Parts: sequence; C-alpha cells; structure tokens
Amino acid sequence: MSDLFQNPDYQQSALAPFGPIGIISHTANRAFAEKVSALLSKKRSIRAEKHSNHFVDTPGYSRTDYIIDTANTRFQTGEAKFTLGESVRGHDIYIITDVLSHNIEFDLVDASHVISADDHYMDLLRIISVCSGKAKRINVIMPFVYEGRREKLDSHRESYDCADVLKKLYKLGVANVIIFDPHDGRIENAVPLMSIEYPKCQYKLTSSLLTRFGSIKLDKQSTIVVSPDESGMSRAIFYSSHLNLPLGVFYRDRDYTVKINGEHPVKEFRYLGDDVEGRDILLIDDMINSGSTMLSTAKKLHDRGAKDVYCIAPFGLFTNGFEVFDKAYEEGIIRAVCCSNLNYHPEEIYSHEWYLEADMVPYITRIIEALNLDESVYDLINSTTRLTELAHQIRLEEIFDEFSE
Repeated sequence: MSDLFQNPDYQQSALAPFGPIGIISHTANRAFAEKVSALLSKKRSIRAEKHSNHFVDTPGYSRTDYIIDTANTRFQTGEAKFTLGESVRGHDIYIITDVLSHNIEFDLVDASHVISADDHYMDLLRIISVCSGKAKRINVIMPFVYEGRREKLDSHRESYDCADVLKKLYKLGVANVIIFDPHDGRIENAVPLMSIEYPKCQYKLTSSLLTRFGSIKLDKQSTIVVSPDESGMSRAIFYSSHLNLPLGVFYRDRDYTVKINGEHPVKEFRYLGDDVEGRDILLIDDMINSGSTMLSTAKKLHDRGAKDVYCIAPFGLFTNGFEVFDKAYEEGIIRAVCCSNLNYHPEEIYSHEWYLEADMVPYITRIIEALNLDESVYDLINSTTRLTELAHQIRLEEIFDEFSE
C-alpha cells in the first residue's frame, strides 16, 4: 500500500524546501537574474507575513536578496577564475546563464577580447566546479542551450557538441537543467539520468502579442500561422493546433542533382497553405539570427497580399543589427517582432517601434520555486492548456463584444 493512500492529507506543494535558494549569474544578463531574485523575495515575504505555509520560518526561506556574492576574474592571458564571496554549503543553487551574451570585454596582452559563447560555457563549468561538494544541489537554467545547433550527428567527421556539453554537466553533478525551446528535445537522451525540463515560451509570447495588438483576431478567416521552412514545422503546428488556426509553410524545393559546399542548392521556395491575402500572419521560428530567413519570408507573404506579419521567436539574436528590421517595418513588410528576454538585448533595441518583449521573469521565478519544493513542474512547463485557454478566453470576449453592440 502506498504512502499516498495511507496519508490522505499529503500535498505535493507542502513538501519542505530542498534547501535555501541561492542564485548565481555571471553573464551580461545579470539584470534578469536580479529581477528573478527580487520577485522571489517579494512573493516569499508576503507568504512569511501571512504565515501561509509551515515552512516560512525555515532558515533562508525568506530573504531580501537571493543572489550569491561572486566574482569572475579575467587575466590578460585570457585565463579566468571564479570565486564565491559567501558560503553556498547546503544551498539549492540555481545558475542562470546566457551563453549568447556578447557585450562583455576584457583586455588581453595587446588587444581586447569580446567574451564568446565558448568563454561563457567555460565560466559555467568553473561555477559548477566551485559549488560542487558544497551546495546541496546544483541546477542550471540555460534558456538557449550551448551548442544547441549541433544536436544531431550529420557526419562522423563533425563534432557532436550538444551531447558532450550535457554529459559534462552531468558528470560535474548538475541535478536539473532548464532549457527553453531547443531545436530537438531528444538531446536529453544523451544524459538519461539527469533531469532536463523544456519549458515553452509560446504562451507568454502569444499573450504579450495579443495584449499589444488587440486587432489580431484568432479565427480561421482572419489569421494564419506560417513556418518559414519545413524544419520549423513542429513549432508552427503547436501554435496552429492550440490556437485553432490554419497552418502554412514555405517548402524548399532543392536541386538534388547538384551539390555545392556539401548541400543541395535551393531552386525556389514554395508556399503550401491557405491563401494569405488580407489575413494577419503569425510567422513562427525558434530564433532570429541575422533575420534573413524571417524577413525574406515576410516579404514573400507581403507580396502575396498578407495584411500584417508578426514575427514570433523565443530568442532574438539580431546578429546583423536592427537596420534591416527598421527598413522592413517602414516598408510595411512586418508589423512587429516579438521575442523573450531570456537572452541579453542591448538597450538600443527598446527604442525600435517594431520590437515587443515578452517578460519571462515571473515564469523563471515560478520554476525555481517549484524545483525548490520538489513540486511537479509538468503543468507549469506545459503551454498546451494555457495557450488553448487563452484562445478560448479571447473568443469569449469577442462574443460578448458582439452582443454588446
């Protein structure tokens, strides 16, 4: 007979905290981690005042600041060391890292060096190594997984980086890894004994977009979900199925009789789907790198008579700058670009009218609290129900509006 049956008053959310929470951040997105700490402090302070659970008096439960004092020292040789300014013994550590940060520089012997994703990864390993054996548990929140573009083995003459990264984290004692919207969720097969969770950004991205642009109607006659290529179909299908919208895709028609640089060249992009004329478009991708794929697809949709094109991606990298997006916005090719704040963005981006940011701080905070209490995170990380309910709520509002007219 199970303990759950013998103890009918058992509640998952009533489990004791795994340990006092400690948050470590070492990248340019430190401000994000500080916001998470501030929100966590606010929520737990309210619970402590109301004595809403019997763990509020646990040492370290309610604090004014959960950020651990740390220092990352760089030497002119390019080497580095990571040090803790306070004890983490017995803590439940959450390392929030952004391997895409690109605005931190340090001086070498005769030049300056911009810290790369490789540098950030090595810093992450340093943090884990100094916490290992002292912290009660180590958790890594890495929204954009390092080397995530090498999640499959295309050739035995190429490195299989993503699997090696995850194996390294596991060997160093990491208990949980939180990754947002990876290229392929099957990467967890590389470390079957380590917990990997894949929260989705879709709900927050969609709700942020609909809050900003109330003119978007979630019905089959007004809006279509489009994937810029066949490789991103799974993400577009997710939006399409749960918002109950039509789906379109641009298919690469390749010339398989020719090979250039190891790849078959694309003869043309063919659109497969319903007519887009006069309809709003939710253009879905996993990331915006230079923006060439998104903008070229948006241009094709615009030329086909689409009404407004809204580009949606969890990660906006903008490696070629913002000018191409400014031009596309001025020409009416795109209406907005919606991304999360899970990776670092320069302050300049907020001055562009086309940019819309979905705030993921409350979501990350909730995930940390759930893990700290060993609470089930299935419903929390699953956007399916929340996205469907969002679409249903919007339709109800439209119905009420019609009756009120």
